[in-house]
Amino acid sequence: MSVRLEEVVEFCDQRSRREEVRDFRGSHNGLQLANNGNVTRIGAAVDAGIVPFNKCREEGIDFLIVHHGMFWSPPVPLTGSHYDKVKLAMDSNLAVYGSHLPLDAHPEIGNNRLLADALGLEVADWFLLYEGVPIALKAKAGFQRATLKHRLTKLFPAGIQAIEYGQDKLEHVAILTGSGRSALPELKAAGVDTLITGELRQEHFNYAQENKLNLYLCGHYATEVFGVKALARECAKKFGLEWSFVATECPL
Repeated sequence: MSVRLEEVVEFCDQRSRREEVRDFRGSHNGLQLANNGNVTRIGAAVDAGIVPFNKCREEGIDFLIVHHGMFWSPPVPLTGSHYDKVKLAMDSNLAVYGSHLPLDAHPEIGNNRLLADALGLEVADWFLLYEGVPIALKAKAGFQRATLKHRLTKLFPAGIQAIEYGQDKLEHVAILTGSGRSALPELKAAGVDTLITGELRQEHFNYAQENKLNLYLCGHYATEVFGVKALARECAKKFGLEWSFVATECPL
């Protein structure tokens, strides 16, 4: 069974609210590379890398939804690894669809929302506006931070980093998947001293001490698998196709 590429793209555009969410300069949400016009199997991956592309060829995936797309900077010459990756995708008839901030900020299938759901947390509010759209989430807690740490350790078996200088009793926690440094200056105003994120920089250890914060770093990659899986799952259900997650075992 096959579905027209334009139908699949239209569904993804609408479900992810692509037109409503502006992204960082250099990124490009939506269809980034076309195929022959037909989709038979859907894949989801965090990154548009050569390893996921190879796995797509092996699994017969011809439409790949990624969080980190192919374009993050001004145009580069299609030489070396850039050429290899694009040639592999085109030779494999692989269409690539990117959705970055739309799949972080989405209130239903976004990384932040789905991570909150996985931790059993109820969404209370959103904050940290980017181009008018809130991209970080505030959730209700009402338990000890040891409980949160235990839940995170179970959800992320590869390991987390816990920097604990905030309160022991948590009323609310903030979630910003991927890189969380932009949320740090906004935590106090949002009424939280605890942030769940993917990664931070070394300097933020001192920042946590000085500002009495709890920071839980669970991996940039690991915290951003949720949205692409959800969009791929819904897309496959919509068109009666199979889908699979293309893992790359990224430890970062």
